[in-house]
Amino acid sequence: MSPSTDSPPVAGSSGAAHEAITTDVVAHLANLARIALTAEEIQTLTGELGAIVDSVAKVSEVATPDVPATSHPIPLVNVFRPDVAGPTLTTAEALAGAPEHDGSRFKVSAILGEEQ
Repeated sequence: MSPSTDSPPVAGSSGAAHEAITTDVVAHLANLARIALTAEEIQTLTGELGAIVDSVAKVSEVATPDVPATSHPIPLVNVFRPDVAGPTLTTAEALAGAPEHDGSRFKVSAILGEEQ
């Protein structure tokens, strides 16, 4: 299916949002995005985009000025603890369980090739 040269109607705020998503609209949007779609893909996306538009319309019905916008259903707070220095391991304690060390550092096998 080839997109038309005229811009097809776009879903508005009238109650028929789903009907505004037609195969012509999907083909036009695909053309604007430079995405090649088969007729089958256009048909599938027409139904999927229509369902998305319907869902957004349902949410918009209840989104009134007295309902605050949220990005998460449960309020989130950061839990920070004070950054206080505490007991640390000595070099010997840190290296005690290492398979290889040179007395002050861990020894590890090279993982990068010679090009690095």
